[in-house]
Amino acid sequence: METIRLEFQPNIKAKILELLSSFSSDELKIVQERPTFEDEKRMLQSRIDKINDGTAVYSTFEELDILLEETISKYED
Repeated sequence: METIRLEFQPNIKAKILELLSSFSSDELKIVQERPTFEDEKRMLQSRIDKINDGTAVYSTFEELDILLEETISKYED
């Protein structure tokens, strides 16, 4: 199946749902959007902007390995 995201005015919601109800559940499934979608979208766009404008901070493999080891040891036992 494919997924699309629709934005519409509240006054046409009933018409859209009426149209969608004409399809079988094998043909169409209405998926509720995650409540955090817009926040996640903004966060990802911010990261993309930092990469594009050269202000992103990168870590080496060794730095990530140290961070991972510290995190694991913090929660062991």
